[in-house]
Amino acid sequence: MSLVPRRTLSTFSLTFHRRSAETSSLLRSSSPYVTSAFHLSDMPKKQKKRAQADQKWQVKPKMDAPSGSSGAEAVNNQFGGLSLEESNTNNVQVGKPKSYDTVSGSKVSVNQRKFYKGEFLEDFSVDKSTYCQAQIRATFYPKFENEKTDQEIRTRMIEMVSKGLATLEVSLKHSGSLFMYAGHSGGAYAKNSFGNIYTAVGVFVLSRMFREAWGTNVVKKEAEFNDFLEKNRMCISMELVTAVLGDHGQRPLDDYVVVTAVTELGNGKPKFYSTSEIIAFCRKWRLPTNHVWLFSTRKSVTSFFAAFDALCEEGTATSVCRALDEVADISIPASKDHVKVQGEILEGLVARIVSSGSARDMENVLRDHPPPPFDGANLDLGLSLREICAAHRSNEEQQIKALLKSVGPSFCPSDLDWFGDESVDSHSKNADKSVVTKFLQSQPADYSTSKLQEMIRLMKEKRLPAAFKCYHNFNKANEVSPDNLFYKLVVHVHSDSGFRRYQKEMRHTSGLWPLYRGFFVDINLFKSNKGRDLMALKSNDNVVKDASENSGQQGKDGLADDDANLMIKLKFLTYKLRTFLIRNGLSILFKEGPASYKAYYLRQMKIWGTSDGKQKELCKMLDEWAAHIKRKCGNKQLSSSIYLSEAEPFLEQYAKRSPKNQVLIGSAGNLVRAEDFLALVDGDLDEEGDLVKKEEVTPATPEPALKEAVQKDEGLIVFFPGIPGCAKSALCKELLNAQGGLGDDRPVHTLMGDLVKGKYWPKVADERRKKPQSIMLADKNAPNEDVWRQIEDMCRRTRTSAVPVVPDSEGTESNPYSLDALAVFMFRVLQRVNHPGNLDKASSNAGYVLLMFYHLYEGKSRKEFESELIDRFGSLVKMPLLRSERSPLPDPVKSIIEEGIDLFQLHSRRHGRLESTKGTYAAEWTKWEKQLRNTLAANSEYLNSIQVPFESAVQHVREELKRIAKGEYKPPSAEKTKHGSIVFAAINLPVSQVHSLLEKLAASNPTMRSFLEGKKHRIEEKLERAHVTLAHKRSHGVAAVARYGQHLNREVPVELTELIFNDKMAAFTAHKALLQRRLTLCLSFMQTARLAA
Repeated sequence: MSLVPRRTLSTFSLTFHRRSAETSSLLRSSSPYVTSAFHLSDMPKKQKKRAQADQKWQVKPKMDAPSGSSGAEAVNNQFGGLSLEESNTNNVQVGKPKSYDTVSGSKVSVNQRKFYKGEFLEDFSVDKSTYCQAQIRATFYPKFENEKTDQEIRTRMIEMVSKGLATLEVSLKHSGSLFMYAGHSGGAYAKNSFGNIYTAVGVFVLSRMFREAWGTNVVKKEAEFNDFLEKNRMCISMELVTAVLGDHGQRPLDDYVVVTAVTELGNGKPKFYSTSEIIAFCRKWRLPTNHVWLFSTRKSVTSFFAAFDALCEEGTATSVCRALDEVADISIPASKDHVKVQGEILEGLVARIVSSGSARDMENVLRDHPPPPFDGANLDLGLSLREICAAHRSNEEQQIKALLKSVGPSFCPSDLDWFGDESVDSHSKNADKSVVTKFLQSQPADYSTSKLQEMIRLMKEKRLPAAFKCYHNFNKANEVSPDNLFYKLVVHVHSDSGFRRYQKEMRHTSGLWPLYRGFFVDINLFKSNKGRDLMALKSNDNVVKDASENSGQQGKDGLADDDANLMIKLKFLTYKLRTFLIRNGLSILFKEGPASYKAYYLRQMKIWGTSDGKQKELCKMLDEWAAHIKRKCGNKQLSSSIYLSEAEPFLEQYAKRSPKNQVLIGSAGNLVRAEDFLALVDGDLDEEGDLVKKEEVTPATPEPALKEAVQKDEGLIVFFPGIPGCAKSALCKELLNAQGGLGDDRPVHTLMGDLVKGKYWPKVADERRKKPQSIMLADKNAPNEDVWRQIEDMCRRTRTSAVPVVPDSEGTESNPYSLDALAVFMFRVLQRVNHPGNLDKASSNAGYVLLMFYHLYEGKSRKEFESELIDRFGSLVKMPLLRSERSPLPDPVKSIIEEGIDLFQLHSRRHGRLESTKGTYAAEWTKWEKQLRNTLAANSEYLNSIQVPFESAVQHVREELKRIAKGEYKPPSAEKTKHGSIVFAAINLPVSQVHSLLEKLAASNPTMRSFLEGKKHRIEEKLERAHVTLAHKRSHGVAAVARYGQHLNREVPVELTELIFNDKMAAFTAHKALLQRRLTLCLSFMQTARLAA
């Protein structure tokens, strides 16, 4: 072999390469609280021992030494004693009358009976002496919707950590449900409810965690813990992971909770503990904590994201935790190992920005608060959750009572939240909705109440998708009187759009409190004593106000609002294939068939950016699953709450076929049977909201319809997701009569919906089958996803593309059409005469009909609306509607439309889709329709002036459709992170420089010239790409690949030092500064270059 030494210094860029497309009777007592003391000695030992989790934490050797004084000292001092320092704020009390009667034993006072029946509330009038006091009773973190893309969030996180402005904190996302506990009087809460099986299970599991942690000392510690929460008005939030509340990604091996938040509710704005404070608190009380990693340098934070990208499609708990332990600056293991209690299937990771001093604070807390022992780990703890549920399968109420009885007096001194006052013959837990109205009308007794009133008032004024559910507060029954009423309020936000819209309002309204997830408020309506000094009330309340606002500022850690709320959830494909693709696809598979199911899962994978190779593997597996479960269950749909009973055995057998299948599945074979102990839940209650209801499931566009250009040899459907008055019929007429059609030889025809008898879209399908290569103008409004699915089905069956044409509009935060656009549509309809569909000026309910169409789009912003249409059909044409330079909508027009929207919502809630001429509000509708006509007529000049000329709109739409018909259209591109699975890290080399170097070598060295002679053309043909491999996932491990993340997309110097060759191949030897070692560069994308002819 010949050697030709040569030193060349070049600059290249580092990239990560992803996989290519090829690529029973129970005799024991169910409660240990049979006597006043907790006896464990005469209980039989469990065969299964619980071993204490390994509680090591690691700090990388290059971490900066902690400073002498830090915020962590306050944390340590705070938890040095049994109780936390109480808030220095004062709870302002307004004089309240005492209740007339008291409860003695099982006797119920007259006041209580009237209170439960709603008589007191009905007679409670709001006047100048009426006050209200509201206190948050339980809450979880505020939900902030990031407007940036995931890639933008990543970039900003890396930038902040690199500049020393923040630290990235990453924690495991357990697959369970939210559970909150505020003490024995404060209550237990689920995400949007309380007093049900979810909270009963949560209280039981939390109590069992205490027994395991404190052993024979549990009774004393439970009492101290509950007293502590009550005294300091605190709430702890946990992820409740059980096998009795329905299936998620994997049935847990054990039932447990993990503390995710600790909140001081106080008398003002809630204060959430930092993670170091949470760990200090939990270790004081021996509560389970999560696995947490901190990344405080550019190298570590870029390595984290690279590690996730390498594992996102095949990561399990073991591989993910091992990789993150290697690249993190600090790793704090969980109290309970995910693999031992949950299993290998990991839902995901939560990454968020925290203060730059978090690493230092964490070091101090870990030093001063070592992992606590588990005194009850080897003791018999009584019947388990699963045993109790299995023994009480008759109904949900029996299960709840059995669980609460097993908990004991400290955690559950009363079951009022679950069953109310059973000594009353008949009553409802629910209170009348007028509680909210009277709450908002009353004078606030303190600053916190005024802020809560501000929140709820804004949500109602902006019509956010939220419910305000009111319940009687049975725990305050002894204090009830006609002038002193107590209620619980649950603020339930129905969709993420509500959080997004509220977040925008926060930017415009200074001091507005955040909208929390899991939001429960205690409300007290009362009359003040005469002669109350209101000036003193305001003076005292300033203390609460100042403390609340100051604590809110301290919680930001010096970060700007947008940065302080930076958070990203990263989920793994092994979890998503079970929950999203299998569980959530069941209703589509059984209701609409395998073809629609395939369309659904293809679209999901496209949205996630799943690599081509994994898509092929998943398609093969999911098609087999669909055939298997349909064959086994027939037409009876498999229940989503126990879907793993069928899915897990199938996945286990599938994984056994090959190592490749095993990697795809992640882990299978440890199925826990849940049918015998599954908790009984009334109705279709889905506390976490991650189950897709049957009516909400939307099959997606099949892959053939998701194209970047519409082919000329196909048929074309032009349809209109609009509202009456959007000029679709006039547009269709112009397009039909246009010279030259849409620019090609395909015939254009239309089908007007108002003239078709029977169902319209099946008629369109018939026409498509008769004329498969024609262009069909579907002259009918297509306002909902059910119609879109029918159009997608036509596209799939008749080799047709579909193009939605929508009126251009800014939209609102919850509707793709603005009030300006709706006003123009109404104005146009009321100008029509002799309309084929009888929707014109002669229609007595024309305004109602347009409002009905308008609300069919409710819940989608303009961006979401357009993005979904593009995702489904691959294209979108906007029909110009309003001039951009127009003046604002006149107040009278805006007011009459808003009045109509409010009236429509009242009508819909009471009567559904009943005609406006019938029902409770018929008179109001008649009055409003008349006012609408008068208002629009009075503003006709304005409404005409703001419209884009119809001829111009037609021309624009025609040109866009011609481009699509010719196959020249490219849809708008939406930035989506293409995850895939990183296989190796490498430096890409410019091929042109490699060719240039070979030419120079041939010119200066006779041996090289002789070797390369006659091979130039072949080298140019074969040498298309070149790179230097730095680390490979299979050979070197995920962490080795991830450590190069800090150099991603950066130029790095590479020195080519030698060319080694023989008769059949050649390779450069490269030296790079990154590793200070020599590597071999082979001259092709497969790392070998065969230069022989």
